[in-house]
Amino acid sequence: MSLKKIGAFGTALAATFALAYGVADAVAPDSARTTAESPAHSMGSDEDEAHAGDTHGGDGPSAAHTPGGLQISERGYTLDLLTPRLTAGEKSVLRFAVRDADGHPVTSYRTEHEKELHLIVASRDLTAYRHLHPVRAADGTWSIATTLPEAGAYRVFADFTPAAEKEGLTLGTDLAVTGTYRPSTPPAPAPTATVDGYSVRLGGTLRAGEESELTFTVTRDGRAVTDLQPYLGAYGHLVALRSGDLAYLHVHPHQEAHGTETSGPRVSFTAAAPSAGTYRLFLDFKTGGTVHTAAFTLTAGGHGH
Repeated sequence: MSLKKIGAFGTALAATFALAYGVADAVAPDSARTTAESPAHSMGSDEDEAHAGDTHGGDGPSAAHTPGGLQISERGYTLDLLTPRLTAGEKSVLRFAVRDADGHPVTSYRTEHEKELHLIVASRDLTAYRHLHPVRAADGTWSIATTLPEAGAYRVFADFTPAAEKEGLTLGTDLAVTGTYRPSTPPAPAPTATVDGYSVRLGGTLRAGEESELTFTVTRDGRAVTDLQPYLGAYGHLVALRSGDLAYLHVHPHQEAHGTETSGPRVSFTAAAPSAGTYRLFLDFKTGGTVHTAAFTLTAGGHGH
């Protein structure tokens, strides 16, 4: 992927969605259908820690190629999903491999934000979300146990940097989850989201083709939260997906990039949407050893609006 400063649309989202530091959904309850899991824990104790200053998904603001996560193959690498379908509500092992141009599984990766690979799984309607960190076997096969709450079509994003490469990339492929399917749409835009007793308020607007600042303020029982803990090397982690095609943007906190990162209550990002439309943002933050994910729907206006 698996959503480079946000002046670029991630390594694969190059030149499209620019945000300067990010979040992902880690511990939201299933009732909210927005959760993240780690290799050893499910729903509520993701070991992930927010990617700091990541630029995966693109080669820079001026790059002119397909947005991140929309391609199964790119630059000679292919995402091979070995588990093409799961059953809704059942814990299953998701397996995959990243293959090189010769078809061999990649077994050597650069460590980016404390992990070799970040896996994002999101339903096509953007109501279910997982940020996972799978385990790699010696033969290059990755695996992780996870439970997806609802039946339907999902998109899997692998966000990584092979050891032989300087730039990271995000590859995407489809995953089918069987069961009774109930069509849904992303929630309407709202400035505040509640997760695990925390209230997160989003300030700022998103504009197509223009950079703007997004600020998330975390409170609990009306009081500012100032004890945010580092998560994947930062105090906030953000993943953004474009509704419709699920173009992926992995972003990171604005503060860290400028050396003024704090432990709350605010985490800021710089964003520039590649187009007008609806986006789903997943913000991960960590307190008391637990990762929480707040999800927002945001509409990007046209250029200059």
